[in-house]
Amino acid sequence: MKDNMTNDKSATSSRAQLSNAEIKRLKGIGHDLKPIVMVGGNGLTEGVVSEIERALTDHELIKIKTPAGSKAEREAMGHAIAEQTGAVMIQHIGRMALLFKPNPNANPKLSNLIER
Repeated sequence: MKDNMTNDKSATSSRAQLSNAEIKRLKGIGHDLKPIVMVGGNGLTEGVVSEIERALTDHELIKIKTPAGSKAEREAMGHAIAEQTGAVMIQHIGRMALLFKPNPNANPKLSNLIER
């Protein structure tokens, strides 16, 4: 139980570095996104983590779908993904998690943050 509290604090502190306006903007953009990565029954494997890292590098803001389980399990998985990839979990609703990792060299054709 103590580990979950530690993870929550680190995720909260990372998210605290973003302004409320920025969080609101990211949630708005994320609302229309489709999940890019779906974590399967095998959980958080090395391949899944590398795919999430690639997606974050390309898109900066991604939505992932976590496997079924209790709310605490799904949220813990979202925090674990954020911690392993260096991303910030912006939002977690049901089986969906919205992750953000800025990329200063983002490709404008792939980034979800650059208006087209």
